[in-house]
Amino acid sequence: MPTSAPTSTSHCQLVRSFSLGPPSVSCSYVSQSKMCSKVLILATVVVCSVMAAPQKRLGGPVLGTAESQAVILAQEHNHDPSGAYNYRYETSNGIAAQQTSYDGANAAGEYSYTGPDGVLYRVAYNADTYGFQPQGAHLPVEPPVPDHVLKSLEEIRANPPRDQEFNLAALDAQIARLRATLG
Repeated sequence: MPTSAPTSTSHCQLVRSFSLGPPSVSCSYVSQSKMCSKVLILATVVVCSVMAAPQKRLGGPVLGTAESQAVILAQEHNHDPSGAYNYRYETSNGIAAQQTSYDGANAAGEYSYTGPDGVLYRVAYNADTYGFQPQGAHLPVEPPVPDHVLKSLEEIRANPPRDQEFNLAALDAQIARLRATLG
């Protein structure tokens, strides 16, 4: 059954293309065409205006402030072929850091900076097989270990398993760390 063109006074006609797709309708209203092009131009202008507007900076220093003008005051770094290294730097805005590693895998260091509240924050850390272990006066501390947990670990220490994978030194380190939480 053939498809007929819409029956309105809009001077629209059915256009069949040589492709396998469905027929499309083409309208020849001059005023409608002008309106569509005006809307398209207006939409393009709006999109361009939005894209050209200054973007709000998320985080980071504001241009023109001491933070954005910071320069490196001191910087040292040493790398050994064995993997050992150390570095140190200091910037004009009060940021300082240093780190040392004797094997390229485990490291110890510290960094400091002045926070937005004007307080100098300092963090000392060890990074080894037990993970990143930061310490600083502003950082939260873990709560004291419950007595039953410490007693259980001490019982394991007194009668260690015969498993070759068991690491007695690691257990001793954990017990010492947990005892330190008791105060």
